Amino acid sequence: MQDNYTMPIYQKIALDLANKIYTGSIVEGSTLYGRSVLAGKYNVSPETIRRAIKLLEDIKIVESVKGKGVIVLSSKNALSFIKKYQDITNISSYKSSLYKLLGEKSKLENEIVETLNKIIDYSNRLEIINPLVPVQFTIEENCKYIGKTSGETKFWQNTGATIVAVKRGEELIISPGPYIEFLVGDLLLVVGDKHIYNSVPAFLYDNNDIK
Repeated sequence: MQDNYTMPIYQKIALDLANKIYTGSIVEGSTLYGRSVLAGKYNVSPETIRRAIKLLEDIKIVESVKGKGVIVLSSKNALSFIKKYQDITNISSYKSSLYKLLGEKSKLENEIVETLNKIIDYSNRLEIINPLVPVQFTIEENCKYIGKTSGETKFWQNTGATIVAVKRGEELIISPGPYIEFLVGDLLLVVGDKHIYNSVPAFLYDNNDIK
């Protein structure tokens, strides 16, 4: 995802001339060098200079007068032109930073999911209960709290188990917090001591419905 703004050379030349006009290096009412002179000065083609001058003409910084050359009209307009391109550059920079942060966020989320999947894989092989290894519980249709949130049901207070993630279809919701609703088919990944093997099912289902 890229949005880096690369300014064409003719715009850079126009900006340089606008800066000189604004700072007074080139004064209002004076005449710019001819295109061939400017082309040699900036080491570009006369066509590139023509485009740069046309850009400055469009916003009334200079004016081409037949027989006289290019006349400098306004340092005020030159300042407006400079500010406009500063804003474009800043926006481009902000977008680039945002895309970079989003890329880092996506990478971090992928690493979290990968690590959690490894933990789940190992937990399936372990016989000894480790309070840091997530245990899986599926929300069945006969769960007493379908549509209720973990906060409403005081899940942690009643079970001693902490929900670290919820697998909902293809989505893995990490650190869901107290507002996650229990939906049929949800796979809860919880951590706690060895008692959660009994406390969680007992809490979610009536005793006769525990599977």
